[in-house]
Amino acid sequence: MNPIDSAAELIAGGFRRLVSGDPDGQPEWVRQLEHGSDTGYFGPGSAAWAVHGSLPTLVGGIRALLVQALHPAALAGVQQHSRYEEDALGRLAGTTQWLTVVTFGDTAQADRECARVRGLHRRVRGFYDSDGIEKPYAASDPDLLRWVHVAFTDSFLATHRVWGGPIPGGEDAYVREWAKAGELVGVSDPPRSVAELDAQMAGFAPVLQRSEASDRTVRFVRQAPLPLPARPPYGVLFAGAVATLPSEQRRLLGLPAVPLAVARPAVGALLGAMGAILGRQSPSQRNARRRVARLDVA
Repeated sequence: MNPIDSAAELIAGGFRRLVSGDPDGQPEWVRQLEHGSDTGYFGPGSAAWAVHGSLPTLVGGIRALLVQALHPAALAGVQQHSRYEEDALGRLAGTTQWLTVVTFGDTAQADRECARVRGLHRRVRGFYDSDGIEKPYAASDPDLLRWVHVAFTDSFLATHRVWGGPIPGGEDAYVREWAKAGELVGVSDPPRSVAELDAQMAGFAPVLQRSEASDRTVRFVRQAPLPLPARPPYGVLFAGAVATLPSEQRRLLGLPAVPLAVARPAVGALLGAMGAILGRQSPSQRNARRRVARLDVA
């Protein structure tokens, strides 16, 4: 077995356990995706299923964490109201649950999951330092919610653009569909096209900044507390995330340039090997497809 395949097998073996927080990689909320009374907000053939059901989301998730750290209020909320440094994998599992259930669950499951997230947001509030001035923040603030949404959407789209396959309806369809997920957690006026997404990202540029807190977050994401065998392949995924960042965001994050010409084949080989090991569909997709097939028969 060549080194890339060996690394892929190591990370693939523990991947679902890491992101799900469950010993067998299939927690109860994944099993529940087989049940339900409708197709859900998206369904097979949707842009959201195509993007979120593909392995480039691994790179997109890392990129989103980096980008979101540039907003001082968003970063303060994470640092003051989560145990990400003590339980990074638990926080990852929570985010994975929301993304997966909203994408692949029926509408009732998605609504319950978004209600859970809105409840968490209501408790996240406090103050952060901005150039020596103490300012208030709240996770339920519409502008802050929109920042998290556009950073997430931009990151998943940017990495899928490099390592993913065709998107049904194109990139605009993905942005338009995922706007619904944003609305479900309280985002007002989410972008519905790539042009709107780019414009809203650009609108946040004056707010983004480098700080001691963002530097600390970058170091943490870069050196994620993973099992030793998973760290080398994670480093490849991290490099891929950095390679897709705009130069100004990368500068603010204090990260060196990673040529996409180098990252593209390295990440592509790793994701390809992982896909061969993990299979074409995740347990979440398989369960969701069983639900849809049952509904079609009925």
